Amino acid sequence: MKPSLALGMLLLALPAWPDAMFHGGPTHAGVYAQPGPTHEPAVRWTFDTGAPVVASPAVEGEAVYVASLGGRIYALDRASGHERWRFQSRGPIASSPAVAGGIVYFVSALGALAALDAATGQPRWVAAVGPERHFEARSLHGYGPAAQTVPDAWDVFTSAPTVVDGRVYFGGGDGNVYAVDAQSGLIQWQFATGEVVHASPAVAQRTVYVGSWNGVFYAIDADTGQLRWSFRAGEDPAQHNQVGFQSSASVVDGTVYVGSRDAHLYALDAATGRKRWEYPTSKSWVNATPAVRDGLVWAATSDSSRVFAVDARTGRLRLNVDARAYVFSSVALAGALAYVGSHNGRLYAIDARTGELAWWFLTEGARHDPLGVADKDGRLVAEAFRGTFGDFEDMYLDYYRFTTVGGILASPVIADGVLYVASLDGRLYALE
Repeated sequence: MKPSLALGMLLLALPAWPDAMFHGGPTHAGVYAQPGPTHEPAVRWTFDTGAPVVASPAVEGEAVYVASLGGRIYALDRASGHERWRFQSRGPIASSPAVAGGIVYFVSALGALAALDAATGQPRWVAAVGPERHFEARSLHGYGPAAQTVPDAWDVFTSAPTVVDGRVYFGGGDGNVYAVDAQSGLIQWQFATGEVVHASPAVAQRTVYVGSWNGVFYAIDADTGQLRWSFRAGEDPAQHNQVGFQSSASVVDGTVYVGSRDAHLYALDAATGRKRWEYPTSKSWVNATPAVRDGLVWAATSDSSRVFAVDARTGRLRLNVDARAYVFSSVALAGALAYVGSHNGRLYAIDARTGELAWWFLTEGARHDPLGVADKDGRLVAEAFRGTFGDFEDMYLDYYRFTTVGGILASPVIADGVLYVASLDGRLYALE
């Protein structure tokens, strides 16, 4: 029997994992059914993709799928980490893959939703949409020259597809939200926001929830593409720093939880869009997708380097953890622990009841840290981030520095007691 045929039969025989898409499923609640490593983990295996990884892995059956900024998406054996197949795209892949019905979906850097056969990696179809691009603005984050339109180096993710009831939902750099038939790739509807949409849509109760870089959050009818409601967050017309939804939303028990670059975590009524509460984070972006369980909402910040949990009903702070560096990674809740990565190349395991640090794991990049980006405790070294160019180019240089320390921007995934997490050092780690 050919290996590809045998793999296909095996995939058909195994039950589908409900969490084979970004942050644990279509509602993005970030909760995993089985506990992950409870003590300092051993490395079961690592796989080197050869390029930085910002996309989160997806686990389906006996395979784990991961994409890299080198433009490749890989299918790996879950037990051994051995490569089963690879697919080369024509541009970087910053979209976390979703796997459903024997198909792997991802959003390409060329402005398209691509569908691959999960067993072989062969293309099924491509749904071409508008051109992909980064969020950009003049005087972005206060960088000069003032007349220069600057693409945002911290717009690191592209939209991760969400697959529900035979449709694939995703956002695009062309400012649209799309619904595509999961089998044929035919576009069913598109909804215009007017600005880049790189968040992953959350889907619940036949409604698509997603924010745009224009600072507006939308609830869209999943069947028709018609607007149900919208919510405007903060604006920053001068520097475009405190504006935009980079965070994807979580939808739990009739409430939408979403972070914003306006330095707030919001709770919105899922049916009406009415704001239930907001939690301010003192000018620090909330780019992580909230994780929700046991009456707590977990999120994280950028510059203030915090992982925190607030009361899901009131928004009052319950737990606060010093992450020592920026956090774009989203918390994964499994068993008694909350797992999250940081730009300093560390994966943290936090006691979800007390907020105490249970253990941390260093990526290979963090172990070597050739540029001295972080100290021994993981705190960023200010001297390492001294400006070189005196303009927007320093922003790109800072991003490069985080690749050298193996920063973790992707979100962890837990399956059968094994935690999978990818890093800017190009590696996917399987920890147990």
